[in-house]
Amino acid sequence: MGEAMSELFDDEEGGQALSVVLPFNAAGERMDKALAAAAPEFSRSRLQALIAAGALSLNGLALTDASAKARPGTYVLLVPPPEAAEPQPQDLPLTILYEDADIIVVDKPAGMAAHPAPGTPDGTLVNALLHHCAGSLSGIGGVLRPGIVHRLDKDTSGVMVAAKSDRAHQGLAALFAAHDLERVYLALTRGAPAPSRGTVTTRLGRSPHDRKKMAVLKTGGREAITHYDLQAVYGPAQRPLAARVHCRLETGRTHQIRVHLAHKGAPCLGDPVYGQGAPAAAVLEAVATSALQRQALHAAMLGFVHPVTGQRLRFETAPPADMQVLEDELTKL
Repeated sequence: MGEAMSELFDDEEGGQALSVVLPFNAAGERMDKALAAAAPEFSRSRLQALIAAGALSLNGLALTDASAKARPGTYVLLVPPPEAAEPQPQDLPLTILYEDADIIVVDKPAGMAAHPAPGTPDGTLVNALLHHCAGSLSGIGGVLRPGIVHRLDKDTSGVMVAAKSDRAHQGLAALFAAHDLERVYLALTRGAPAPSRGTVTTRLGRSPHDRKKMAVLKTGGREAITHYDLQAVYGPAQRPLAARVHCRLETGRTHQIRVHLAHKGAPCLGDPVYGQGAPAAAVLEAVATSALQRQALHAAMLGFVHPVTGQRLRFETAPPADMQVLEDELTKL
């Protein structure tokens, strides 16, 4: 009799192909019903639309009637890649630290993603820049990421630079690739890293246990280097409940500081992904008072040589109110 089997794999056009083997006992059922039972990740309505578009074949022959009787054999359903909507200009508030014909430097608020992505189609820095720059934004980053040469996590605040011209984009990209910039972040952490000053050097890549998270790896991944300096501790000096830490990036991997601080046993306060373990009750109370709803991480300083003029630039911003209130509360511990 046999059982239905399905396998989803990438095709050469950037989409996916679903291969479904229907056994003899599936013969006579409606084709869309039989395929949906074998591949539950696709709804019947989705399958019906794809079949009507000519995306289904059996032994090389196209099938377009979803209500036809199924026959045993290997069906192939071509699933086109999702069409990414081109981001539209949006009149969103921007705190601009510097702007000329080639670059723009902003203080990105927490809660604003750098560019559109699944689940965040708009309301991003790219949408705001498209409105503000009115066409003068580098296109090298592609349709979804014009002008973006680096990014901050959605819930990390602080200094970001974007390119308005292609020559600036190429120059900035070269600086980031060579790690030839100054980048300092301020983190408020649970506990404190030890020793008080040091360098964390690891391999960083996707977690083998959760593909949405980054992790320190023994092999594979990419080298990640973070220099940290303990600025202040809160609570008992011998066993701090929280700390203020400056982190200087030598490399710029996804979630690098958050992963490295957690690796040192002092994750960012409020971090929903890497903040293992609950802080002390007094720290939890301080977090509640501050209304912090994110990781306590702020890109406080960005320094670089202007990619067109050669001028050395340096921008510093204070952390936003949630982190400032939190630090005020932590000093009372």
